[in-house]
Amino acid sequence: MDSGIEIVDYSPEWADVFALEKERLSGLAGLDAVVIEHVGSTAIPGQQAKPVVDMFVGVKPFRPAAYYKDLLDPACYTYVQTGMRGRHLFAKSTEGVWTHNVHLMPYDEQFHTRNEMLLRDYLRRHPELVEEYGAIKWQAARSAESMNAYTRAKTAFIQSVVDAARAEKGLPLEDVWEE
Repeated sequence: MDSGIEIVDYSPEWADVFALEKERLSGLAGLDAVVIEHVGSTAIPGQQAKPVVDMFVGVKPFRPAAYYKDLLDPACYTYVQTGMRGRHLFAKSTEGVWTHNVHLMPYDEQFHTRNEMLLRDYLRRHPELVEEYGAIKWQAARSAESMNAYTRAKTAFIQSVVDAARAEKGLPLEDVWEE
C-alpha cells in the first residue's frame, strides 16, 4: 500500500532552509517571536524525514489564530486547524510545494521541555536510535493508509524516546499525543 507519504534521506540543506525562514519570521513586525527552534526529523542529523521543515515559534504574547492569519502572508501560509491546544499551525508552501510547518505557541516556562524538543535533543545525543527511527518511518510510510495512520505507526517509538528524555531530565512522563 502506498500512502503517498514521501520519506527522503537526511539533507544538510534543511538547516539552511530553516535558517532562512527563521530570519524571515524574526524580522516580521508584530509576530513578537522570542525564540524560533528547528524541530522534527529535519532537525536531526542523519534522520530520514518528510522534506518539510518543522519550526516552533515561541511568541509573547500569544494571540488568537485570527491575529496571525492577518499577519502571515496568505499566499504562502495556510492556517491548519489541528485541534492541538496552545498552538497555531501554519503550513508554508513555496511554488505550490509544502515546505514548512510553522507552529506558533506561547513562550513560557514549558517551551523548552515540549515533547518535540525533548525528542529532537535526545535523538541528536543518541545517533544509534536515528537509524532505528528511520526504519520505522520508512515502514510506516509504505504501509499506512493516511497521514494519521503514519503518525500513529511511529507512536510507540516516539513515546519510548520521549519517556527516556523526560526521565533523564527529571520531568514527569506524559503522553506524546494531545487528546
